[in-house]
Amino acid sequence: METILKLTDLTKKYGNKVVVDNLNIEIQKGEIFGLLGPNGAGKSTTMNMICNIVRPTLGSVEFMGKDFRKNKKDLSRHLGYIPQDLAIHGRLKAWENVELFTSLYGIKGKELKERIDESLEYVGLLDRRNDYAKTFSGGMKRRLNIACAIGHHPDLLIFDEPTVGIDPQSRNFILERIKKSNRNGATVIYTSHYMEEVEAICTRIAIMDNGKIIATGTSEELKKLVVEDTSSITLEEVFLTLTGKKLRDI
Repeated sequence: METILKLTDLTKKYGNKVVVDNLNIEIQKGEIFGLLGPNGAGKSTTMNMICNIVRPTLGSVEFMGKDFRKNKKDLSRHLGYIPQDLAIHGRLKAWENVELFTSLYGIKGKELKERIDESLEYVGLLDRRNDYAKTFSGGMKRRLNIACAIGHHPDLLIFDEPTVGIDPQSRNFILERIKKSNRNGATVIYTSHYMEEVEAICTRIAIMDNGKIIATGTSEELKKLVVEDTSSITLEEVFLTLTGKKLRDI
């Protein structure tokens, strides 16, 4: 298989605190790769280093066979990042939000207009294109957040907890769209605290704790780390066994 993303000895320190500790991960083209971890495990910092938002202290991010830091301008157009914190602007209309982000990749004119409508239709918001984002429900804002990240047709989509605080219908819609994006050729990295989501859509899963990857594999392989009879245990039980039940207040 072709490796689309490779993290080598990836490390981030803030002073003496090690937030991400020597990560080595290879993600294959066409995967839906789940990244799990308790609060403070280093997931978001890892995502930010992959996206070149945060500079690593040590190590490298290789994307599509090239060093991301050295080829940021060329490679950024192949990446779509959907952050946990909404990136949309409430005082802009839905189509204006998508235009703002899609135009950053040099898309203009007729093609830009087509990409805007295509993105809004993909997330079920085309009929609300002229409505202001501030009038949208939580689920609609999450969907618009996704639309803003897909207009440039990225090869790698990174979803950082995209279903936080939304209703079951919106959650199901988003998960179905993620699977559709993957079927259409996009590789996906997916982080969530909802274990059933990760188990339902991810082809491979890594569990992260205290800045390190402590286990990687399919859902079935992770369960076998804990018990022989995998039908007797859930992914959440595996997660708690490996990371502990102590509260993580950060």
